Amino acid sequence: MKNLIAISSILSVFLVSIVVHAEEHDQHGNRVAIVIDDFGNDMKGTEEILHLPVKLTIAVMPFLSTTKEDAELAHELGHEVILHLPMEPVKGKRSWLGPGAITTDLSNKEIAKRVNAAIDAVPYAVGINNHMGSKATADERVMRIILGICKERHLYYLDSKTSRKSVVPKIATELSVPYLENELFFDEVYTTNHIVKQTNQLIRKTEVDDSIIAIGHVGIAGEKTASVLKQYIPALKKKAEPVTLSTILIEKELITTPQ
Repeated sequence: MKNLIAISSILSVFLVSIVVHAEEHDQHGNRVAIVIDDFGNDMKGTEEILHLPVKLTIAVMPFLSTTKEDAELAHELGHEVILHLPMEPVKGKRSWLGPGAITTDLSNKEIAKRVNAAIDAVPYAVGINNHMGSKATADERVMRIILGICKERHLYYLDSKTSRKSVVPKIATELSVPYLENELFFDEVYTTNHIVKQTNQLIRKTEVDDSIIAIGHVGIAGEKTASVLKQYIPALKKKAEPVTLSTILIEKELITTPQ
């Protein structure tokens, strides 16, 4: 039990419009939320992913050439939009992060300034997840600022789980910020065979978990990810209903909160 009453009150502020949709379905049916990262820079697979016949959560990077366009189109097509916030990794070049990245050497004031500006740059964003971020998500000072802003601005946080040392669960619970955790990456290896393998694993997971979150990407493997998902969506729908992250958050509250 993770501060359910406090979290429920926060959720009601910015997710109330989805409650009716959530209640229309069997509360005990399986759900799967597919998140696609790295929108915002006209990446390969953008059009193919956005036009898949299923509701997705679209993670858009700030301050890039198609940030606004991708967020607005995703919203128009019925997908959920979140901010894909660039955050410092343990390994890798800072140039890979893009503009406005959150790094552990920044002051509290600068981190807050950058996070708020990034939120403002992505229309319709209702949550945040980390782009890279294996170092930043393990830093309590950094994550307390980011999650504090989530609370102030009524956003949820999806921990992409790029670090086993992530402090997101601890601090989000302390601050009563709604949060979720990624369980599977589709395309960390850029081959069709691997993406098929991961998609089959996701389908198997629906047999034991009532709600599952998986992340894919536009970009290098974007067209392959789009093609595999398009092929497997009918099989996935037989096992679980594809939903947005907000729906999973609300349904967890509807199921576990005493009536």
